This record gives sequence, C-alpha cells and structure tokens, in this order.
Amino acid sequence: MNEQDFDPVDVEELLLQLREIVETARSVPMSASVMVNQDDIIGLLEEISGALPEELRRARWLLKERDEFLSQARRDAEEIIEAARVQAARMVERTEIVREARRTSQQVIDDADATARQLKHEAEDYIDQKLASFEVVLERTMQTVHKGRERLQVVIEPTPEELAEEEEAMEASGFFDQDAI
Repeated sequence: MNEQDFDPVDVEELLLQLREIVETARSVPMSASVMVNQDDIIGLLEEISGALPEELRRARWLLKERDEFLSQARRDAEEIIEAARVQAARMVERTEIVREARRTSQQVIDDADATARQLKHEAEDYIDQKLASFEVVLERTMQTVHKGRERLQVVIEPTPEELAEEEEAMEASGFFDQDAI
C-alpha cells in the first residue's frame, strides 16, 4: 500500500460536513429534534461508508506492520538475551575451568613438595645409616691400626755398654754437672 492511496482527510472531512448539517439544521418546535434533508445525510453516510473500508484496511495494515515490527523486536531481544546468557555461561565456565586448574596445579605443587620432603628425609636417613656403618668400620680400622702400631713399636733395651757410653757422653758435655756455674 502506498502513501497516495491513503487520504485520512476524506472520512474526517465528510464527518465534519455531516456534523455541520446536523448543527445548522432547523429545530422542530418544542422538541430537541432537528429537521435535515434525508438525501444529503444518506449521501454523506454512503460516502463515509465507502471511505471507511479503505481506512479500516489501511489501519489494519498499519496494525499488522506494527505487530510484525514488535514481533521482530521481541525475537531480536530474545536472541540478544540468549546470546548474553550463552556468553555469561561461557565466562562462568572459563572461570570455573581456571579455578579448577588453579586448584589442580596447587594440589600438584603440594604433592610434589610433600614427595620432595619425604625423599629428602629418606635420603638423609640412608646417608646417616651409611655414615654410621662407615664410622663403625673406621673405628675398627683405627683400632686395628693402633694395635698394629703397638706391635711394631719394639722397645729396645740399651745394653749396659751403651748405657755407660751414654753416661760418659753426658758427663763430658756437662749436662748433669750441678756444681758448674
């Protein structure tokens, strides 16, 4: 329907003419009624009746266009809302994934720390045991070395001749001479 088919003034103008006829009509004496020309009124009413279907059709078309526009606007709004819901769900999901990843990584780090502490304690215990065994072996070895050295130390008693020679050498040097000053 194009704009030139639609002339809203026609029906309105005809209704105004009808009103003017009724308002300007002669009154019937002693009554609220007026006398009007029946042919003029019927002619105007027929023109109005002829124009009304066209205006009603135009009004229905406008209402239909409005309803289609509103329906499309509602569909668009629902699509936008659904897209926002999907986006929000994705963001929540990403947030949950990040939280879960952080929890998992923290758990892995905590487990690794606990395992490292346990391995460190086990290694220290193992080294302590090996050092204790080595200490025992070293003590036995030291005792054996000490006993072996004691056996090797032979005290040789000087012969009386060697003692006498040693005494003479000391006397000659004046080492035991207490009278000498």
